Amino acid sequence: MTTIAIAFDEAAWIDWTLDRPRRIAVVGLSNREDRDSYKASLYLHESGYEIVPVNPGYSSVMGLKCYPSLHDVPGAVDIVNLFQRPDRVPASVEAAIVLQPKLIWMQLDIVHKQAADQARKAGIGVVMDRCIKIEHQKKLAN
Repeated sequence: MTTIAIAFDEAAWIDWTLDRPRRIAVVGLSNREDRDSYKASLYLHESGYEIVPVNPGYSSVMGLKCYPSLHDVPGAVDIVNLFQRPDRVPASVEAAIVLQPKLIWMQLDIVHKQAADQARKAGIGVVMDRCIKIEHQKKLAN
Protein backbone atom coordinates (compact mmCIF):
# COMPACT_ATOMS: atom_id res chain seq x y z
CA MET A 1 0.00 0.00 0.00
CA THR A 2 1.30 3.44 -0.90
CA THR A 3 1.56 6.36 1.53
CA ILE A 4 1.77 9.03 -1.15
CA ALA A 5 -1.88 9.98 -0.59
CA ILE A 6 -1.12 11.16 2.92
CA ALA A 7 1.63 13.50 1.70
CA PHE A 8 -0.38 15.08 -1.15
CA ASP A 9 -3.08 17.70 -0.68
CA GLU A 10 -5.86 18.18 -3.22
CA ALA A 11 -3.94 20.76 -5.27
CA ALA A 12 -0.95 18.42 -5.50
CA TRP A 13 -3.20 15.57 -6.64
CA ILE A 14 -4.68 17.76 -9.35
CA ASP A 15 -1.17 18.63 -10.56
CA TRP A 16 -0.18 14.93 -10.45
CA THR A 17 -3.25 14.00 -12.49
CA LEU A 18 -2.60 16.60 -15.14
CA ASP A 19 1.16 16.11 -15.26
CA ARG A 20 0.86 13.36 -17.88
CA PRO A 21 -1.85 11.09 -19.29
CA ARG A 22 -3.11 8.45 -16.88
CA ARG A 23 -5.35 5.38 -17.04
CA ILE A 24 -8.75 6.47 -15.71
CA ALA A 25 -11.69 4.23 -14.86
CA VAL A 26 -14.79 6.41 -15.25
CA VAL A 27 -17.66 5.14 -13.11
CA GLY A 28 -21.03 6.26 -14.46
CA LEU A 29 -19.80 7.09 -17.96
CA SER A 30 -22.83 7.55 -20.19
CA ASN A 31 -22.99 6.91 -23.92
CA ARG A 32 -25.14 10.03 -24.33
CA GLU A 33 -23.04 12.75 -25.94
CA ASP A 34 -24.93 15.51 -24.08
CA ARG A 35 -23.91 14.17 -20.63
CA ASP A 36 -21.01 15.70 -18.72
CA SER A 37 -19.46 12.29 -18.13
CA TYR A 38 -19.29 11.72 -21.88
CA LYS A 39 -17.97 15.20 -22.69
CA ALA A 40 -15.26 15.13 -20.03
CA SER A 41 -14.18 11.58 -20.85
CA LEU A 42 -14.07 12.21 -24.59
CA TYR A 43 -11.99 15.35 -23.99
CA LEU A 44 -9.53 13.41 -21.80
CA HIS A 45 -9.40 10.52 -24.27
CA GLU A 46 -8.58 12.96 -27.08
CA SER A 47 -5.93 14.51 -24.79
CA GLY A 48 -4.11 11.18 -24.48
CA TYR A 49 -5.65 9.68 -21.34
CA GLU A 50 -6.69 6.04 -21.42
CA ILE A 51 -10.37 5.91 -20.51
CA VAL A 52 -11.93 2.75 -19.07
CA PRO A 53 -15.74 3.10 -19.06
CA VAL A 54 -17.58 1.56 -16.09
CA ASN A 55 -21.35 1.36 -16.34
CA PRO A 56 -23.53 -1.77 -16.12
CA GLY A 57 -25.93 -0.32 -18.69
CA TYR A 58 -23.57 -0.45 -21.66
CA SER A 59 -21.23 -2.87 -23.40
CA SER A 60 -19.27 -0.02 -24.99
CA VAL A 61 -19.02 3.75 -24.73
CA MET A 62 -17.08 5.99 -27.14
CA GLY A 63 -16.10 2.81 -28.97
CA LEU A 64 -14.37 1.51 -25.84
CA LYS A 65 -15.26 -1.70 -23.98
CA CYS A 66 -17.42 -0.82 -20.99
CA TYR A 67 -17.21 -2.84 -17.78
CA PRO A 68 -20.22 -3.44 -15.53
CA SER A 69 -18.31 -2.63 -12.32
CA LEU A 70 -14.88 -1.68 -11.02
CA HIS A 71 -14.43 -5.32 -9.98
CA ASP A 72 -14.48 -6.25 -13.68
CA VAL A 73 -11.82 -3.78 -14.84
CA PRO A 74 -8.65 -5.63 -15.87
CA GLY A 75 -5.25 -4.32 -14.92
CA ALA A 76 -4.20 -1.35 -12.89
CA VAL A 77 -5.81 2.08 -13.04
CA ASP A 78 -4.26 5.34 -11.88
CA ILE A 79 -7.50 7.19 -11.19
CA VAL A 80 -11.09 6.23 -10.47
CA ASN A 81 -13.26 9.11 -11.66
CA LEU A 82 -16.77 9.12 -10.18
CA PHE A 83 -19.73 10.53 -12.11
CA GLN A 84 -22.52 9.39 -9.83
CA ARG A 85 -24.84 10.53 -7.07
CA PRO A 86 -23.16 10.96 -3.68
CA ASP A 87 -25.23 8.11 -2.16
CA ARG A 88 -23.54 5.69 -4.59
CA VAL A 89 -20.01 6.88 -3.79
CA PRO A 90 -19.32 4.62 -0.76
CA ALA A 91 -19.85 1.41 -2.77
CA SER A 92 -17.62 2.72 -5.57
CA VAL A 93 -14.91 3.73 -3.12
CA GLU A 94 -15.00 0.26 -1.52
CA ALA A 95 -14.59 -1.31 -4.97
CA ALA A 96 -11.85 1.18 -5.87
CA ILE A 97 -9.88 0.31 -2.74
CA VAL A 98 -9.51 -3.23 -4.09
CA LEU A 99 -8.03 -1.80 -7.33
CA GLN A 100 -5.63 0.43 -5.38
CA PRO A 101 -5.61 3.43 -7.74
CA LYS A 102 -3.46 6.36 -6.69
CA LEU A 103 -6.47 8.69 -6.72
CA ILE A 104 -10.25 8.81 -6.51
CA TRP A 105 -11.66 11.88 -8.24
CA MET A 106 -15.25 12.92 -7.46
CA GLN A 107 -16.66 15.25 -10.10
CA LEU A 108 -18.45 18.56 -9.54
CA ASP A 109 -21.16 18.47 -6.87
CA ILE A 110 -19.97 15.07 -5.64
CA VAL A 111 -18.82 15.16 -2.03
CA HIS A 112 -18.75 12.28 0.42
CA LYS A 113 -16.45 12.93 3.35
CA GLN A 114 -16.79 9.47 4.94
CA ALA A 115 -15.94 7.70 1.69
CA ALA A 116 -13.04 10.11 1.15
CA ASP A 117 -11.70 9.33 4.63
CA GLN A 118 -12.01 5.60 3.91
CA ALA A 119 -10.02 6.02 0.68
CA ARG A 120 -7.33 8.08 2.40
CA LYS A 121 -6.98 5.48 5.14
CA ALA A 122 -6.34 2.94 2.39
CA GLY A 123 -3.54 5.15 1.02
CA ILE A 124 -5.53 6.59 -1.89
CA GLY A 125 -5.66 10.30 -2.66
CA VAL A 126 -8.99 12.08 -3.07
CA VAL A 127 -10.21 15.08 -5.05
CA MET A 128 -13.84 16.11 -4.51
CA ASP A 129 -16.22 18.54 -6.18
CA ARG A 130 -13.90 19.31 -9.11
CA CYS A 131 -14.18 18.65 -12.84
CA ILE A 132 -11.13 16.93 -14.26
CA LYS A 133 -11.80 18.43 -17.72
CA ILE A 134 -12.04 21.97 -16.35
CA GLU A 135 -8.86 21.50 -14.32
CA HIS A 136 -7.05 20.19 -17.42
CA GLN A 137 -8.22 23.16 -19.47
CA LYS A 138 -7.07 25.58 -16.74
CA LYS A 139 -3.63 24.00 -16.72
CA LEU A 140 -3.33 24.35 -20.50
CA ALA A 141 -4.37 28.01 -20.28
CA ASN A 142 -1.56 28.81 -17.84
